Amino acid sequence: MVTTAIFPARYVQGKGALTSHLPQELALLGHKALILMDPVVHQLHRASVETALAGVIEYEIEVFNSECSDEEIARISDKALGMGASVIVGMGGGKTLDTAKATGANLKSPVAIVPTLASTDAPCSSLVVIYTAEGEFKRYLMVPRNPDLVLVDSAIIAAAPVRFLVSGMGDALATWFEAEDCRIKGAGNMTARPGPMTAFELARFCYDTLMRYGRLAKLACEQHQVTPALEHVIEANTLLSGLGFESGGLAAAHAIHNGLTVLPQTHAYWHGEKVAFGTLAMLMLTDRAPELIDQVYQFCEDVGLPVTLADIGLADVSDSDLLEAAKASCMPGETMHNEPYEVTPETVLAAMRAADAVGRARKAQRQ
Repeated sequence: MVTTAIFPARYVQGKGALTSHLPQELALLGHKALILMDPVVHQLHRASVETALAGVIEYEIEVFNSECSDEEIARISDKALGMGASVIVGMGGGKTLDTAKATGANLKSPVAIVPTLASTDAPCSSLVVIYTAEGEFKRYLMVPRNPDLVLVDSAIIAAAPVRFLVSGMGDALATWFEAEDCRIKGAGNMTARPGPMTAFELARFCYDTLMRYGRLAKLACEQHQVTPALEHVIEANTLLSGLGFESGGLAAAHAIHNGLTVLPQTHAYWHGEKVAFGTLAMLMLTDRAPELIDQVYQFCEDVGLPVTLADIGLADVSDSDLLEAAKASCMPGETMHNEPYEVTPETVLAAMRAADAVGRARKAQRQ
C-alpha cells in the first residue's frame, strides 16, 4: 500500500514574527507581492506590514471581499496578474487565506500565508473550501501544492478576541477522531491515498495538546498575553491540526459542518464552532466510549465551544430542516463516506439530536 503525507514548505511561529521575519521570508519567494488582507487586518496591521517591507520587497495591498468564492478568486487573480506579482500573500482568517492559495494556484505563483487568527486549520493545507457568494458551502478544491510559507505572529493571535482561538480549538478537536476513522477504514486523505503513521500520530498529538493546554491557553488569550500554553495551542490549531486533517483525512465531523451550512441560522457561527458540534454528533454516530464522550463535552464546556443545537443558532430547528442538513452531509463525495460504518441521513439526524440532548442535560445539571 502506498501512503502519502503533504506538508507546507516552511512554518514560522512566534511573538513578533510579522515584523522580524516576514520581510526576509518573502524575499526568498519573489520580488513583488500581492498582499490580500481581510478588512480588519487591513485596518489593524497595514502600517506594520508597510514599515516592515519598506526597501525589502515591492508589494501592493488588496482588501478581501468577505467570501472565498469563485468570483473573488477570479478578481484577485486578475489583480495579481495585472500588477505582475511573483508571490501571493494572504493575511487574515481562513477564507482570506484560502483565496490567496487558490490565486497562487491559478497563477502558478509561490504562496505565503500569514494567519492573524488561530481559528481554523486551513493555513498549512493545500485544501481550499469554496463557498457561494452568499456563504453556503459549494465544494472543496485541492490546489497543486501546500503554501511555501506559513508565518504566525503569536502576539497578533493573542490580541484577537478569544472566540477565534476557541473556534480553532473546535476545528482541531475533530482532527484525531476523523483521522482515526480514516485509518480504520483505510480511507484516502486529501491526496486520495491513505496517510502514513506520522499523520495519525500528529492527529493524536493535536488532541492531547488541546486537552492539556486548551484551558490555560484560553485564559492567556483572554488577557492578550503570549504564554507557552498559548503557543502550544496556536501550534495545535494551525500546524498539528492542518497536518493531521490533510494527511490523516476528514470524516463525519466536517461533513456534518458542511451539512449545517445549508441552514441560514448557522451562518453567524464560526467554522470551528460548527465543527465542534459536528464532532459531538460524530461521537454519537460512531459509538465512542462514554468516558471519551464525557471528556470531550467537558472540554467544550470549559473553553466555551457549542454543546447544543441552540449554541449554533438552531434552538427551534425542526426535524425536517435538520434532516436536510443531514442529507447534505451525506451527499456523494462528502467526507462522511470515510466513516468505517454504515451512515444514512437518518442516523446523522439521530446523532445530532442525541448530541444536543446530552448537551442540554449537562447544562441543566450545572444550573
